[in-house]
Amino acid sequence: MFAAIPLLALPVIIYNVAALTLVGGFSATDATAAMDGKLFSISMTSGSAWPVGLGDLLIAVSLVVLFIELLKSTTSRRVAIINHSLSMVLFIACLVEFLLFPAFATSTFFLITLMVLLDVLAGFIVTIVASRRDIDFGGD
Repeated sequence: MFAAIPLLALPVIIYNVAALTLVGGFSATDATAAMDGKLFSISMTSGSAWPVGLGDLLIAVSLVVLFIELLKSTTSRRVAIINHSLSMVLFIACLVEFLLFPAFATSTFFLITLMVLLDVLAGFIVTIVASRRDIDFGGD
């Protein structure tokens, strides 16, 4: 039953925790500052420093999780339909948070919401295409 839970819920939960606890207020400015704040920097070969923030890490983790979700959507088990439905619920929750709560009106959360939408669309499309292949149409 664990396979039915959309993994993209993890980055959404991490963002929720970060936005509601690390941010000084519930404004978009405070949330953006918390996401863009430098956690560490990596020295590049060119000699410049690459600053990495919480938002950058969250987007990178979300992309990896999206890849895993796309691989999961290729299965045609019954649990995949539940996964797609829960992904749709997660997308609706993300959309509501993005539109109604100022702390979620950031580019980082928008990109996470976009990844959840892509997971929903890809999941349904892959399932439909796989189902069409399973149906055998007799010609002669």
